Amino acid sequence: MNNKILKTLEFDLVKAKLEPFLATEQGKNELRNLQIFTNADKIQEEFSQLAEFEEVISQNGPLNILHTKDISEILKRLQLQASLSGPEFLRIKRVISTLGRIKQYFKEATNIEFPSLGLLLDKIFENNELVHLLSIFDDSGALLDTASSKLYELRTEIRQEQSAIDKIMQDMLNHHAADLTENLITIRNDRKVLPVSAGNKSKIPGVVHDISSSGATLFIEPNAAVTRNNNLNQKRIEEKNEVSRIFMELSDKLITFLPDLKQASWVIGKFDLIKAKSEFMRRNEAIIPSLAHDHDIQIYQARHPLIEANKVVRNDILFSNDLNSIVITGPNTGGKTITIKTLGILTLMAQSGLPVTAGVGTKIALFDEIFADIGDEQSIEQSLSTFSSHMLHIIEILTKANKNSLVLFDELGAGTDPKEGAALATAILEELRSRKIKTLSTTHYPELKAYGLETEGVQNASMEFDIENMRPTYRLRLGVPGRSNAIEISRRLGLSESVIEAAKVELNDNETDINGMIERLESQVHSQEEATAEIKRLKLDSEKINKQLISEQRALEREKDKLIDSARTEAAEIAGKAREEAQAILKQLNEKMQLKPHEVIAGMAELDKLIPDLSKNRVLKKAKASRGLIVGAEVLVTSFGQHGRIIRLEKDGRWQVLIGSITAIVDESDLEILQTVEKPSTKLKNISRRVSTNIKAQLDLRGTRYEEASLEIDNYIDQALLTNLSTITIVHGIGTGVIRELVKKKLQANKHVKSFEYAPMNAGGSGATIAQLK
Repeated sequence: MNNKILKTLEFDLVKAKLEPFLATEQGKNELRNLQIFTNADKIQEEFSQLAEFEEVISQNGPLNILHTKDISEILKRLQLQASLSGPEFLRIKRVISTLGRIKQYFKEATNIEFPSLGLLLDKIFENNELVHLLSIFDDSGALLDTASSKLYELRTEIRQEQSAIDKIMQDMLNHHAADLTENLITIRNDRKVLPVSAGNKSKIPGVVHDISSSGATLFIEPNAAVTRNNNLNQKRIEEKNEVSRIFMELSDKLITFLPDLKQASWVIGKFDLIKAKSEFMRRNEAIIPSLAHDHDIQIYQARHPLIEANKVVRNDILFSNDLNSIVITGPNTGGKTITIKTLGILTLMAQSGLPVTAGVGTKIALFDEIFADIGDEQSIEQSLSTFSSHMLHIIEILTKANKNSLVLFDELGAGTDPKEGAALATAILEELRSRKIKTLSTTHYPELKAYGLETEGVQNASMEFDIENMRPTYRLRLGVPGRSNAIEISRRLGLSESVIEAAKVELNDNETDINGMIERLESQVHSQEEATAEIKRLKLDSEKINKQLISEQRALEREKDKLIDSARTEAAEIAGKAREEAQAILKQLNEKMQLKPHEVIAGMAELDKLIPDLSKNRVLKKAKASRGLIVGAEVLVTSFGQHGRIIRLEKDGRWQVLIGSITAIVDESDLEILQTVEKPSTKLKNISRRVSTNIKAQLDLRGTRYEEASLEIDNYIDQALLTNLSTITIVHGIGTGVIRELVKKKLQANKHVKSFEYAPMNAGGSGATIAQLK
């Protein structure tokens, strides 16, 4: 896009309206270098990123981007193998930190997908080594003591020397207060000294660093502190050298990260600019437009972005693909110039990926070039008249423009004889029309009204004028040429009727007919505009209702999820209470009736089947069935990234899943169905307890998780009691001793266990426990 059009349409002033919303120098650089694209895919990518960003922040709150400074010059110095300073390292660290915050924000974002922004996020590198290298600086850019072992040692010694010097000086101050002109410790030549009176200088031997202007005070560094101060200065020199060494070494290491650092800086600027576009869009009632696949321009409620929203009249600018030229006529100060500028600037904004100040439904056509001849083109240096300057510019436009260009003319043909000017204007418009070049022009010439009416592919338009109130309305009327209001205005201003009638006589019949036709057209267009406005209102109402219905549907889905969660919790509580009450009843029966062990176990099994099971909850069952989560189904455990098979539904609503040889208890939301199985028969079965006759006399718990081991111990003892085993062995291994303690607790708590002890050394020793059952 040519630079002249950017200047003519004041594109830099439009960009400046986004600058207050930028937080980083990288973002300001992106705005400063904003490109005008002609590729529809690239522009759509910019709009998609902005639309996705809007959706993300609406669901997850604002993205806070910290202020970061530009590091491009620092990276250039780094590339030249220069040693960076502490503040320069801090700038780089802040860039890396800001980048991490951006990625973390989107990582935690929920309820939204962002494929276009995702491509941008993929460019954010994660380099723990770089983060670690820069961790030796604090938030002020100072090097931490732990940056190297030598630096830590030197700074420790420096603090010790400073402490020793402070003690010496304080002791001298306390013991020689009478010999001093002031009771204080001061600094001269970076050394701590005492202000000693000239008459007492022999009482405090040392090095004189300064004398007062009167000669009454000598600033003496006591001999006792001289050696310490020398040591301190030596350590400070060594510290400075060590810091320089660390900076040089770190600078050398950062050279390998130059591509990553450049990428990081660019990504921060990109996100900062997207955030600024979003803020501009909200503050300026702007929208993301659609892109036309041809030159079909449909801009609704257009307004110039440099004029405050409450002070501008919004206009529809409709320029169909088969329409080549629109000629706007109307009075001065009626808004013609601002209208053609609005079309130009909104097109530039859209082609640079900026939201446009227009209404919903706006569609922007793309052009390779925009040419404009607007304003006073008088050239003093070349001694050219206004007309000549305009004509030279128009000649250049006619030479360079093609069917992918948009041409804007303000007061075409002005500045010369009206008849010649009208003839030239008509010829120029006809040349552009024949080459199918989109052209929007303004004029005062009445001859162009006839051209617009008689020529295919050309349309008249006008800026409305309120005769009653004697002022322009700034409303664009498409399809209606502007009519001259000079006679009517003169009448209202008080010109005598005789003069008015004489003027009318001078008008020929054609001009009278044209004015009458324009008046009828205005009436028809006015009726059409009212009908169109009503259709737009109904459409907006329909869109609002649709959005409201979608919002309510999402709210209902969230409420349904809450109800399911509530039902799960309630069902778990009911099941827990029922189980506790059942076990208490069995315990009482056992104590009173002395039931046999196998009768107690069988009874508990019967009660377990009668207790309300969470999986039987109708609401939950329906929800789970819709997902295909049933026993035996093949699933993906998303948190582990592993395939598994559902073993059973736990009473708290979670699922037990077998992953390889390991079982895990996971939430329903953590499962994705891979392959389901046929649901088991729903026929009622007799309540029974199956007892295995092949139970082994030994249970091996080695390699078993704590929760799984707890269940296996209980089941194993129950089976052993039902098959009348008197002795059982539980192999738990030594390990950390956790499973061994679990076995001990379980055996102690079971009243059917007579005694237990570790196995003999030849049978496992403390790695196994042998229990005797009653």
